[in-house]
Amino acid sequence: MCVCLGMHIIIGPISESVDKQQQSKDSVYFRDGVRRIDFVLSYIDDKDGEKKQDRRKVFEANLVAAGLELETEDKSESEDGKTYFLKIHVPWEVLATYADVLKIKVPFKTNDIPDKKDVPMSWLCTPYRLPEHVMQPEPDYFTATFDKSKIDFFLIEDKETFFPPSTRNRIVYYILSRCQYSKEDKDKKGIKRLLNNGTYIAAFPLHDSRYWTRSRDANCDSERYALYKYWARFSRFYKEQPLNLIRKYYGEKIGIYFAWLGFYTEMLSYAAVVGLLCFIYGVASFDENIWSKEICNETIGGQIVMCPLCDKKCGYWKLNTTCSSSWQSYLFDNTATVFFAIFMGIWVTLFLEFWKRRQARLEYEWDLVDMEEEQQQLQLRPEYEIKCTHRRRNRVTQEMEPYLPLTSKCARSVLSGATVLFWMCLIIASIIGVIAYRLAVFAAFASIMKDSPTNKLDVVGSLITPQFATSVTASCINFVIIMVLNFLYERVAIKITDMEVPKTHVEYENKLTVKMFLFQFVNYYSSCFYVAFFKGKFVGYPGDYAYMFGKWRNEECEPGGCLIELTTQLVIVMVGKQVWGNIQEALVPWLCNWWVSRNARNHPESLYSRWEQDHDLQTFGQLGLFYEYLEMVIQFGFITLFVASFPLAPLLALMNNILEVRVDAWKFTTQFRRPVAAKAHSIGAWDEILNMIAVFSVVTNAFIVSFTSDMIPRLVYKYAYYQGAEGSMEGYINSSLAVFNITDFKPENRPDDSENPDWFFSSNITTCRYRDYRNPPGHEKPYIHSMQFWHILAAKLAFIIIMEHVVFVVKFFVAWLIPDVPSDVKARIKRERYLIQEYLHNYELEKLKIQLSQNGPNIEQCTCPTTAATPVKLEVLSDCLT
Repeated sequence: MCVCLGMHIIIGPISESVDKQQQSKDSVYFRDGVRRIDFVLSYIDDKDGEKKQDRRKVFEANLVAAGLELETEDKSESEDGKTYFLKIHVPWEVLATYADVLKIKVPFKTNDIPDKKDVPMSWLCTPYRLPEHVMQPEPDYFTATFDKSKIDFFLIEDKETFFPPSTRNRIVYYILSRCQYSKEDKDKKGIKRLLNNGTYIAAFPLHDSRYWTRSRDANCDSERYALYKYWARFSRFYKEQPLNLIRKYYGEKIGIYFAWLGFYTEMLSYAAVVGLLCFIYGVASFDENIWSKEICNETIGGQIVMCPLCDKKCGYWKLNTTCSSSWQSYLFDNTATVFFAIFMGIWVTLFLEFWKRRQARLEYEWDLVDMEEEQQQLQLRPEYEIKCTHRRRNRVTQEMEPYLPLTSKCARSVLSGATVLFWMCLIIASIIGVIAYRLAVFAAFASIMKDSPTNKLDVVGSLITPQFATSVTASCINFVIIMVLNFLYERVAIKITDMEVPKTHVEYENKLTVKMFLFQFVNYYSSCFYVAFFKGKFVGYPGDYAYMFGKWRNEECEPGGCLIELTTQLVIVMVGKQVWGNIQEALVPWLCNWWVSRNARNHPESLYSRWEQDHDLQTFGQLGLFYEYLEMVIQFGFITLFVASFPLAPLLALMNNILEVRVDAWKFTTQFRRPVAAKAHSIGAWDEILNMIAVFSVVTNAFIVSFTSDMIPRLVYKYAYYQGAEGSMEGYINSSLAVFNITDFKPENRPDDSENPDWFFSSNITTCRYRDYRNPPGHEKPYIHSMQFWHILAAKLAFIIIMEHVVFVVKFFVAWLIPDVPSDVKARIKRERYLIQEYLHNYELEKLKIQLSQNGPNIEQCTCPTTAATPVKLEVLSDCLT
């Protein structure tokens, strides 16, 4: 027997006088207390109101035609007396229709595979655990793609709660983004355009309660309160994250971000411990630092006269003035540096491989295994459908679809690429400007600080040198330039990505990700690359200095090496960015919310409605997660690309990330409106970027150890040039400094007499020393690179080749050894696919048996009885899927 179902569309009262004192407004239901509010739109009347009112009228009529139910809160009911709130409810029939269209997975059988609970010494993790009802808010089910024609196949106990609020608001937003608001022009559609032109001022799903207290409604789960209590408080920093509850409340896309961030932070703890041990080794082995002892020794370093570091304004100086910087450099430039650089190359591989396994487990647990990428790709952006006026037949679906002509696409891509290239050149130009600043002010600092009062300070007087002052001020200026250019480029990147008109949301995010990362890569890392690989490498020698633009003499490294300066640069940029980022993420939204809600904070719950509370919060934009990922990936670059210069970088990153997890949780839970739920089965294009950084980091760290650190020259001296019976570092400093006859100085390089110290005139000094390996003045080829220079260069290149090959072989072996998908997850996936086939087969057989038993041997044509209610046809906005 066939039955035809009719559906009644109910529109809530447009304006209804409600006594605020009798009914609490802190509710997520319509006035009838039955229908749940799945989405809220807000708008105000203004001088351009008639045009906007017409748009709203058409738009809301089309929403009703699509099956949504609406209820309006009049402006007289709002706190400010001018804002209207349109509440939207999606009934079961519409949910079922669009769940079918969007291929949403729903449960059909309880999972019968037992979990592995026998974890050895699991009691050690008890202090870090959260209650079971928070970690597992829902039972574990086997799931299958929803099919509206097979309703009784799925485990549906209550239609009102079968689809969680995150799925409901995702379906509503899908409809809103494709609904027309103009009768004349069919291309005018989508809530995003209505928000941009001011027809509506906000569109958001509701939080289910206040974050600091449970909802008074017994039917409300108060998941926001649970998230705040167990996750967003800073006192919970040592606890695990309730990822399943995060996913249930915010959707898979946000859930997988926090899963990745938590896993990254967990893996950082191992790198931080090893880095700290390497630093401790540097402190503990201070007494073995023979070359620093020689520098500080009055009879060795105190007798070595060094050549001036700049023209005219810099005088001769003694090597022992760099005693403190030499000891500081040893903390990071020791034998453990090589070990830690190799360790981090392997750690990166382990991190990426274990994340693949963690991600595969989440894909299964969150029903993302069979999430069809093609289905996601076919969900065209509304902006693409609007801007592409040309149509062509899709080879797969054989339906007409919009497309962008090749000529237009190429022109847009060329213009976009040229814009990105221009901004990258602008960054490089700014870095060159900072380098010019360093060269220009060094002489000034040297002249000013010669008789500075800071030199007489007991503790820090010896640390405040012209080199230190130049490095710190240049790093601070560079950091300010980075933040300003970053602020400007973000807007440019979004504009040019919009101009390219990407076809899908996935394509849009990938294009923007590549543009932003290329820019940020140059912006944040260029200054570190300069110090690591260029500073002190092209300075010439006292008789023939190299000049930048023929005006400023290139910078030299101190006798202690450029490694300590790279460490300073890394700490200032990395820590400065992290502190600034946390201030920007936490303080700015809090201040904005405090200002917006200042008048309503003292109102009782019955007067301050749930939709008004959320309306006063900050908007979490479509690219909000993008910036969160970008911040962490930039940090990942700092702790991998330059970690050989600063083993404590992972420890600083770990401390920041422990705070970052809770700041992000607090921000999502308390300061932002509830984001529209979205699906994602991975971290997207960021995965490829992380792999690229991982490979590149092996090369950069090998070059840092070889060319920025003094590790290789020391080893060459110890095993090839030491004159004693056993290898020792005695005499290394004298061996690493070349000799120059001061009578060979050109007039423009020779220091002014007023700049030279008094001891210079009281001694008969004929030579000075400089950092290089060149022949002395009396040699048949004076000032030409000595054989020791070529031996050291060969050793450096050999070390790079050996280290890269060793690390890459281990990386590829580890990647091959660790399977991407855990074996138990593979078994569960196979079990689920088997059960789906078996249950569907049995389901169809049962239906056939019932149909045959009801109709007998002669099956007559089924007719639908006439019903009192006239069926209403739903307008399904799924043409974008064809």
